[in-house]
Amino acid sequence: MTVIRQEQQQDIEEIRQVNVQAFGQSEEADIIDALRRNCSDLLSLVAIKEEQVVGHILFSRAILGEHNKVVNGMALGPMAVRPDLQRQGIGSELVQTGIKELKNRRCPFVILLGHSQFYPRFGFESASRRGILCEWEAPEEAFMILVLNEPDLHGVTGLARYRPEFKGETSGYE
Repeated sequence: MTVIRQEQQQDIEEIRQVNVQAFGQSEEADIIDALRRNCSDLLSLVAIKEEQVVGHILFSRAILGEHNKVVNGMALGPMAVRPDLQRQGIGSELVQTGIKELKNRRCPFVILLGHSQFYPRFGFESASRRGILCEWEAPEEAFMILVLNEPDLHGVTGLARYRPEFKGETSGYE
């Protein structure tokens, strides 16, 4: 049985290892460490199986819109599951639990760069359909949004911006 819960201090090294294993590099783990140091508004969940961290998902603050209408929401990513346990529903459980928690927090939206075959099952759609563009060059089908509170996004279009840590920077909006 897999248990999904909030990250705890003792999970940090295992979270790093799961991300390195899943992505085959340390870049995502380094971003997570930087976000943890610089950002107080995170939702970090772990999947626990047999008392070990086997999956992790992170949501960090994102900004959507321009000029007169800017809305704060969250960005999903990275998400990682230990390679030997992938395709067993752990990632889906992490996404579903995170979305439920963000709804409870009255978060208006979640953006992500991800697999266009995986995330629509959770309600994500192409952000370009709503006139929302990613701050980075990305395939249109990979940049998605899940609207959790439609009235908050009424009339909001333009650029979606991630935390500066995703670009290797440590200063920016807080």
